[in-house]
Amino acid sequence: MRGHRYLLAASAGYLFTLTALKLPSLAGSSSHPTGVALGTVLAGPAVMPALSLIVQLFQALLTAHGGLSTLGANVVALGVAGPWATWLLWRLASRCGLGDKPAIVLATAFGSMATYACTSFQLALAHPEPGGGVAAAFLKFAAVFAVTQLPIAVIESLFTIVVLRAIINSSGICVAGLEAWAQR
Repeated sequence: MRGHRYLLAASAGYLFTLTALKLPSLAGSSSHPTGVALGTVLAGPAVMPALSLIVQLFQALLTAHGGLSTLGANVVALGVAGPWATWLLWRLASRCGLGDKPAIVLATAFGSMATYACTSFQLALAHPEPGGGVAAAFLKFAAVFAVTQLPIAVIESLFTIVVLRAIINSSGICVAGLEAWAQR
């Protein structure tokens, strides 16, 4: 059981570190890697809302990143939408016979993009376009985020594999164990 606590702590640290990296986006916004795939792969998507809440609280209170007023929206995007999208695509890719690395790379990028799709939808609900409503606003926000988030998602995917490999090598988790978990 002790090993599971270390994996959760590593996942939370990874989530905190990656989400703290603010990279400029269009129109004065920022994007960042999401970090949700590592925790999703190691512990499952059900624990990610709790990890996301902890990380978002620390960032809001200690680094003024995010904020308390957007905490619920951030936890939904980062703790629910991204992890479940990651898990579902990873599970599907694993069942289709992809190896661990390609399945995790695809799932990581997809989960990162799903996080920002959720954020785009949340922003569209809060700021609908006068002429086109929520749908037009969603397309605008998604296009703005996609310019920076797509390359970030690809880089995050590759980095997640490197970190996951390091955790597997240092903790004794076997890759076959990851495949077995994906089949659940």
